[in-house]
Amino acid sequence: MTTYIAPLRDMHFVMQELAGVEQIAALPGYEDATSKLAEAVLEGAAKLAGEVLGPLNEIGDQRGASLGNHGVATAEGFGAAYRQFVADGWNGLSGDPEYGGQGLPGLIDAAAVEMWNSANMAFALCPLLTAGAAAALEQHGAPELKGRYLRKLVTGEWTGTMNLTEPQAGSDLSAVRTQAIPEGDRYRIHGQKIFITWGDHDMAENVIHLVLARTPDAPEGVRGISLFLVPKFLVNADGSSGERNDVRCVSIEHKLGIHASPTCVMSFGDERGAIGYLVGQENKGLAHMFTMMNEARQKVGLQGLAIAERAYQAARDYAKERVQGRPIAQKSGDRVTIIHHPDVRRMLLTMKSQIEAMRAFAYVLAADIDFAHKHPDDVVRQRHQARVDLLIPVLKGWCTELGVEIASLGIQVHGGMGFIEETGASQYLRDARIAPIYEGTTGIQAADLVGRKLSAAGGAAMAALIDEMRSVEVQLAARVPDLTSVRAALRNGLHALEQATQWMSETLAKDPDASLAASVNYLMLTGYVCGSWQMARAALAARARLLSVEDTRFYLAKIATAVFYAEQIMPKAIALLDVVRSGASTALMLSEECF
Repeated sequence: MTTYIAPLRDMHFVMQELAGVEQIAALPGYEDATSKLAEAVLEGAAKLAGEVLGPLNEIGDQRGASLGNHGVATAEGFGAAYRQFVADGWNGLSGDPEYGGQGLPGLIDAAAVEMWNSANMAFALCPLLTAGAAAALEQHGAPELKGRYLRKLVTGEWTGTMNLTEPQAGSDLSAVRTQAIPEGDRYRIHGQKIFITWGDHDMAENVIHLVLARTPDAPEGVRGISLFLVPKFLVNADGSSGERNDVRCVSIEHKLGIHASPTCVMSFGDERGAIGYLVGQENKGLAHMFTMMNEARQKVGLQGLAIAERAYQAARDYAKERVQGRPIAQKSGDRVTIIHHPDVRRMLLTMKSQIEAMRAFAYVLAADIDFAHKHPDDVVRQRHQARVDLLIPVLKGWCTELGVEIASLGIQVHGGMGFIEETGASQYLRDARIAPIYEGTTGIQAADLVGRKLSAAGGAAMAALIDEMRSVEVQLAARVPDLTSVRAALRNGLHALEQATQWMSETLAKDPDASLAASVNYLMLTGYVCGSWQMARAALAARARLLSVEDTRFYLAKIATAVFYAEQIMPKAIALLDVVRSGASTALMLSEECF
């Protein structure tokens, strides 16, 4: 199995040239987060990923988690790794210093999250969810609740979970049945939740569940859902762990991938009722939970990027080592490694170019989140928040779908050995497959994009995005006439996105089914064009750097990869315009009996 080595050179390039780490360091509260500090933090995160988390990836896949009389036991080495992770301060990297966090920008955190998920996606899911739980509690929790629980969530001493799904509800949260019975200043929770990632484990002394439930007089549907904090162990007044709460993992799922991450069926209140505390307001739970969910969706998008990078590294290394055949043009002589074969080069560049586009898109959006949180001008904050709201569904959907495609292509590069577990290539595909599903499927992300985000403020966010992309196309025309294919791809992509957006806006009002049937293709089209935009910016930055550096190999490769993306990836994306405009096409013409 390939050892994970973080792609720090490309990460630094994207943060510096595209995401504007120095501009973020000028924001209030981020003054110390210079590019020099970012480099140092990323080097430490890379060391943790490569030396601690990466070696546990195969162990976790083979042994998984297990449920016994004392709860869920994690795979060998995971507990020690997690305790090191917490002791070194990594869990609170971007957390509020008031609660024990490091207070660094989300951009730096995003790069670290990518590395940890590349090294060991199953492990990294645990702090991912804890960060979301901390964000929801910080934004919506009462002062007493935050004082008792938030610091240990931010530091990672305790871990957090998200409890939404129930056996009868699935993604339809209006069908949630878990009950919350008032009892003074607390509630008794009764119900069952399924698919709860890291719902129980032995890595930390307490697990803090955020649970959606209904009070007895709550209205029907999503308007009657409230959010509750339910600890595994009750917390004493002095902050120490007290008696065991009435909440337990009753089974763990046997899954396609992420075996080391326990996916639990959680039972609340089998005996006297699990004690829980209201977070925010009654009947506003779904809105409060979306704080956690949006945090998770951003980081699951990063997972798609991360697992694609790991699959690419494995495929690239194998292609450089595997000797087989001779190039067609070479009829005699020594056999060569398969990276010399044109089709293998095509596959590797298909992987590499899309990964670089995904990374640039994800990091730039992380920077938008930082600006939305910290910029002193309210108008600027709102503009960046509108961009974030529009593109989070695209990040989550596009990057995770590509993560699956790229992991699958990695197996193809390996050939028959990719189908054999010992190479590790198949694990990356198995692990990647969950990312387009949890935290809202790609269909749900697409419905959110076209049904809510696209029409907000009369479509202003998408219009502003297209205008900003077009300015890059103008820069290409004025400054770099030899990057004609990069400019043409961006120009054609923008035309396709404009046309698809107009069709979507016009069709949504008169034929919602047609819009929803086309929504995933629209989301993917948007993602590819955002990728083209960032690859064009990368090519411009690399061309400028070539004039002042001695080591030109990296920058020439950036330009070549941008050209490949323009010529080999974007034509497929642009073709999605016709697919989008076909709407429902025959999908809704067939009766149910015809399937």
